[in-house]
Amino acid sequence: MAEVSKTEKPKKRKFLKSILLIILGIIIGFPLFSMTYYTMVRTSTPQFCASCHEIQFAYNTWKTSSHVNNAQGFVADCMDCHLPAPHDTWNFFYTKTAHGIKDIIVHFSGKPYDRERNRQIAYASFKNEQCQKCHRNILYIPDKRGAMLAHRSVIYARPGYEKKCVDCHYNLVHVARTYYDYKQYKSYAR
Repeated sequence: MAEVSKTEKPKKRKFLKSILLIILGIIIGFPLFSMTYYTMVRTSTPQFCASCHEIQFAYNTWKTSSHVNNAQGFVADCMDCHLPAPHDTWNFFYTKTAHGIKDIIVHFSGKPYDRERNRQIAYASFKNEQCQKCHRNILYIPDKRGAMLAHRSVIYARPGYEKKCVDCHYNLVHVARTYYDYKQYKSYAR
């Protein structure tokens, strides 16, 4: 019987050690995860982006665009267009961090902010998938055959004829306006 108790003692120690490590992991991991999550949520708002004076123009023009004011009530935030989809976790975090570091360097470098140059860089980096996160049903537009065919030529592009959504939809969001752009109140020629 003495031998049985000697083998049970190391098992109990291993079990207790495992339990203590799990508890320690929860005590350290949960607050760390919570702080990281809170930081990501807090820094993903348009208001946070607008806290830099360099981005204030983009924020103000975004507020007057149809990406905020539309009949569907949907609002496309900064990260909806300027970052990859969040389900692509590593690419999302990498791109968000890279944008943040770039913006901080620009903010503190004292160099003048070239809005048009940065706009060109942003447009060049856009991928159609970023637009299609929200604009999914663009192949069936019964009252606009031309738009439907144009979208088809973008989604199912022939080799050498690839286009980006922003090639046609260029001045949608960050354009100075003196009015709020409500798409549903525009009159279209049919």
